[in-house]
Amino acid sequence: MFKPALLSSLKTYTKQTFLADLFAGLTVGVVAIPLAMAFAIACGLSPTQGLITAIVAGFLISLFSGSKYQIGGPTGAFVIIIMGVLEQYHASGLLVCTLMAGLFLIIFGFCRMGALIRFIPFPVTTGFTSGIAVVIFSTQIKDIFGLTITEKIPGEFIEKWACYFHYFHTINWAALGLAAGTVIITLLSRRFWPRIPAMLVGMLGMTAVSVAFSLPVTTIGQAFGSLPNTLPLPSLPSIDWSTLGALTAPAFTIALLAAIESLLSASVADGMTGGRHKPNMELIAQGIGNIGSALFGGIPATGAIARTATNIKAGAKSPVSGMIHAVVLLLFMVFLAPLASFVPLAGLAAVLVIVAWNMSGFDKIRLLMSAQMGDRLTMIVTFLLTVFVDLNTAIEVGVVMASLIFMHRMSVNFAVESDLQLTD
Repeated sequence: MFKPALLSSLKTYTKQTFLADLFAGLTVGVVAIPLAMAFAIACGLSPTQGLITAIVAGFLISLFSGSKYQIGGPTGAFVIIIMGVLEQYHASGLLVCTLMAGLFLIIFGFCRMGALIRFIPFPVTTGFTSGIAVVIFSTQIKDIFGLTITEKIPGEFIEKWACYFHYFHTINWAALGLAAGTVIITLLSRRFWPRIPAMLVGMLGMTAVSVAFSLPVTTIGQAFGSLPNTLPLPSLPSIDWSTLGALTAPAFTIALLAAIESLLSASVADGMTGGRHKPNMELIAQGIGNIGSALFGGIPATGAIARTATNIKAGAKSPVSGMIHAVVLLLFMVFLAPLASFVPLAGLAAVLVIVAWNMSGFDKIRLLMSAQMGDRLTMIVTFLLTVFVDLNTAIEVGVVMASLIFMHRMSVNFAVESDLQLTD
């Protein structure tokens, strides 16, 4: 029940299997480089923390995963909650929160909650996922347009956009051009060369343009300094016992999001391969991965659907491919980290805009908008609360609304059946 998928895979492991895993790991590792850095920057952190998360959590999640194909790392689902924790409790609070989330996930797994978490209502998951996409997009406006903003950008959605409009006259056309070029190259690469890492190609292409023409745009090096070429030593985060209780709610939300997204990713992998994952083992793996990430100074991690799908399409056969993907990221940090300093923030912002578009789920929204009124209302309320209030409130209210609507439908059906029996 609690055996990692790696154990069963190694029983029939061959040289041919390793070569397939090696190619898949190299492919998905290259794909993960811009995403790992971009997600960390979107949260207001250094790109180094994104790489650390993808390396440490990515390796541990694959090592202990209940799925053969799961790829773990930072994802867009956590951007809102991480920004909120940083705003109130700073970096040390985020590390403690990530550590607590890992413990919650392990408890979920040992309590066999893997099957239950998959019953989170579809309108709720669609509502907060599309809301997260809107928030991610809104956080990238400054870098996309290269705005020169001399004050702290507000965290609230409306105030944030008011700030953007106030400083819109400072637009940097070179940054906007690089962002647009990154999007165009990425989309063209996906269309005509689907087997190459499109986002990395787009980012590198515009980085080359920026360097060749010495464009006046902000780069990773200017904003964050040079990236380190080694992993930090693991250490326990400093715990402020006075805030530990307050961190429980965001930690539980992180754990719930990690559980939902990782199990959804594993289910997608099952659909693509005809396999079957172990949901409770997967939750334990996610918990171990998040604890490891916190010990090395990283951020929350979960199973990444797009990277897992890329892993499968590249020919992965076992969790070894996910472990190789983490090694590829480590080698990038060791040997190529100085080159990342030349990457323009506008290029990474464009990568996140593409991610936000992919997360938006317009097909799911369209489907729900033709569903019953209760489902539509639940999705809309969850979406609005995610964007304008916070993710904790959105999930809590959304789940309560969905539960009440479900109970109402059951009571109506029961009343109808009772009337029919009386008539008979």
